[in-house]
Amino acid sequence: MELESLGAFLKTRRDRITPAAIGLHTYGATRRVPGLRREELAQLAGVSAGYYTRLEQDQAGTASEQVIDAIARVLRLDQAETVHLHNLAGRSSTPRLVAPEVEQANPRVLALLDALGETMPAVVLGRRGDVLAWNRTGHALFAEHLDFDAPADPDRRPSIPRQFFLDPLTRDLHRNWAELARIHVAYLRLTAGRHSTDARLAELIGELAMRSGEFANLWAEGEVADCTVGRMRLHHPTVGGVDVDYQVWLQPDSPDHRLEVYTPRDASSADALRLLATGVAPAEASASGAVSRR
Repeated sequence: MELESLGAFLKTRRDRITPAAIGLHTYGATRRVPGLRREELAQLAGVSAGYYTRLEQDQAGTASEQVIDAIARVLRLDQAETVHLHNLAGRSSTPRLVAPEVEQANPRVLALLDALGETMPAVVLGRRGDVLAWNRTGHALFAEHLDFDAPADPDRRPSIPRQFFLDPLTRDLHRNWAELARIHVAYLRLTAGRHSTDARLAELIGELAMRSGEFANLWAEGEVADCTVGRMRLHHPTVGGVDVDYQVWLQPDSPDHRLEVYTPRDASSADALRLLATGVAPAEASASGAVSRR
């Protein structure tokens, strides 16, 4: 499947901007579109209506950065949406999908993961949300029903997007599932704009759209967002309620790989994480530090 076209994204963003929101007077005229008309957006962006129409129909070729910035300002796009718009505008209109190389976590990220020990849960995620590595506390918090060593095998690596939308146990774990589901889809769209030729990413998005109506509906909304900090409210099958903040650490030379670290928001959540860490410490010791690393 095609990940997304420039025209499709422009239309979703145009539909959400009402004339009143940007100070346009319509004088009671009947409108057949939910947001701005194409000619209205073109006028405000300083381009011809014909040229903007060709952009939205994916028939104008690549657009200049100045034109894209002008359109982004009219559409009131935030930073992540603007980056995504530039990514879509700068690529070929018919990108050829290619099979990507197997992802390997950056050694510096793995060293940082090791340095964290088991005091707090942590997970290393790849471009498509595959788990490249985790500490035992991270595994125990989010996926104790899965094999801890699975990230070592590229063919068995847990996929967070698949788990989130297709695994009932993962869904039951997250009390704020609906909020996080929207964030997952918005970040996956941002990734798709950056890597429009990634065949495995296209396969993942196509699979989720076919197997999850909720994913398909969220994808159709066209939301885009970066995902660097947030909150997870969990109902863990072993330690009960856990409320954590997540934050993402990135390496400049491997920006697609994310080290996510989870910290407790309250005393009871801190106690729950300590229980998990205590429970996995003996297993960690017996493994003599042989945590799965790829």
